[in-house]
Amino acid sequence: MSILSQKTIANKIVFNGVGLHTGNNVQLNLIPAAPNTGIIFKRVDLLKNNIVLPTFENVSDTTLCTTISNNNGVKISTIEHLMGALYGIGIDNLIIEINSQELPILDGSAKVFVEKILSTGIKSSSSPIKLIKINKKVSYSEGSKKISIDQSKVASEIDFEIEYKNKIIQTQRNKINIFNDDLKDIFESRTFCLYEDIEKLKKAGFGKGGSLDNAIVVGDNKILNEDGLRNSKEFVNHKILDCMGDLYLSGYRIVGSLYTSQGGHGLTNKILRKLFSDKSNFTVIEIKEKTLPYQILDRSDLKSIA
Repeated sequence: MSILSQKTIANKIVFNGVGLHTGNNVQLNLIPAAPNTGIIFKRVDLLKNNIVLPTFENVSDTTLCTTISNNNGVKISTIEHLMGALYGIGIDNLIIEINSQELPILDGSAKVFVEKILSTGIKSSSSPIKLIKINKKVSYSEGSKKISIDQSKVASEIDFEIEYKNKIIQTQRNKINIFNDDLKDIFESRTFCLYEDIEKLKKAGFGKGGSLDNAIVVGDNKILNEDGLRNSKEFVNHKILDCMGDLYLSGYRIVGSLYTSQGGHGLTNKILRKLFSDKSNFTVIEIKEKTLPYQILDRSDLKSIA
């Protein structure tokens, strides 16, 4: 399988589960797609106007999850875990069918998505991949929240820092290179909430499908889930997973270095909007073996761009 070619999945994959916020039972089908299709969502519970493209421009809400909408107001929410899995694995083309508004939360991470995709298999094509190369630094901030994306010769890096008053979470920071690092801990890290916030979230109409089976619940002095944490940085690692999924709304994987402190869905969307508002900020590059740009990617690093 060529590391430089566009990829899809080998066969159809079906997921069944509950929406984290709606509480609705939902079926999700991943369908192989032809080269240059990109990622497409389709609401199969609707007869028309049911295509929603996962782009940063189509993000209509970032409250507790990422929601995309089309011009007819058709919505699909909580797309970030699946999109993060696709970004990390390197799936370029896919049709995603869903019979409800919200994707299933499964275990609260991307673990199940990744395991099923890898066990089903990945199909390579003869069409070359495309990447987005960052040309110059772009920054955005809102008070203590800040985010920036800058040039990187060969890496797709995320450096994420969180800070909570909670004694269990406190301050965590992790930095990954998506092209080279083992992403197992990132894929397996679950969404989380503070126990004190649960009632408030439900009164606001969120978390109707939430449970200890699909989220980490953090008390003042302990984790309420019997099995505890999956890794020592699970809180910030889940934020990195979310960030990966939100970055994939750029359309391609990014050669660049992102840093954020106290970031989230909204901040990532705003940095993408600012990045793409000026064409001099970036370049879309088609990667071919015969014309491989050494100044952007080293061949030794390409083994990881799967």
